[in-house]
Amino acid sequence: MNLSRSEFVDVNGVRVHVRRWGAPDAPALFMLHGWMDVAASFQFVVDALGDRWQVIAPDLRGFGLSDWPVAQGRASHYLFHDYLADLDALLAHYAPEGEVDLVGHSLGANIVCLYAGVRPERVRRVVDLEGFGMPATTAQQAPRRVAGWLDELRSPPQLRPYLSLEAVAARLVKTNPRLIEPRARFLAGHWSKPAAEGGYVLLADPAHKMRGPLLYQADEVMAIWSQVRAKVLHVEAAGSETLARLAGAVPVGEFKRRFEAFPDWRERVVEGAGHMVHHDQPEEIAQLIEAFCA
Repeated sequence: MNLSRSEFVDVNGVRVHVRRWGAPDAPALFMLHGWMDVAASFQFVVDALGDRWQVIAPDLRGFGLSDWPVAQGRASHYLFHDYLADLDALLAHYAPEGEVDLVGHSLGANIVCLYAGVRPERVRRVVDLEGFGMPATTAQQAPRRVAGWLDELRSPPQLRPYLSLEAVAARLVKTNPRLIEPRARFLAGHWSKPAAEGGYVLLADPAHKMRGPLLYQADEVMAIWSQVRAKVLHVEAAGSETLARLAGAVPVGEFKRRFEAFPDWRERVVEGAGHMVHHDQPEEIAQLIEAFCA
């Protein structure tokens, strides 16, 4: 196993934990994890990449060992714009000049795709692992969305505790039955921490479960994607359950037509994997990343 080292960087008023693998003079890959996940989630892909790359992966704000932003003592909320600002600051810290290669999974994939459109001169390659955007919304949904957010501020969501580290690992396997036991045990150790009252709690701000007051504007997102100069590789699990859920009643082909906004986009489908493709088939994901970014 390739060992990582931890660093902390202050960005936008938040102390962000960054996990780094590989030699500092090796070509860099910046990796962003998904929702309710942590940077250590890329360990299996890093192992498959070997020592040919330097991987720099932050715990996104409110996840892992990164700070939870608190607004006047109340629950925070998290916006794509916050993540973009954090990524911009981290790249200014680690790679202040030139182009970078970005890899993201799910939420992280949406972040790197947006970043490549708002800072097109800074991004050379984008690898999008199971990132699809969100279902399009309409203005008519706004009143109910804002009202729901106000209700959540009054009664913020909570995360359930777990009796043991084994229970955390079992929860990961329940979510992803393809996850083999050694990987589940490894992830559980990074996904949670001992609680003061006993048992284990997840390393995540419960406020991430709040939907927030803003609607997802698909047309705005596609306008940003249209400005991407980087080549984009979309990696999707065969029969992706996440894609089916997001598409809903919309035919999958019609839902994915949004990707036509990218000027230079291609797709690879991975068999024997679900949404957590980097856990299920890390060797294949590493090969795709290396071939695309080499």
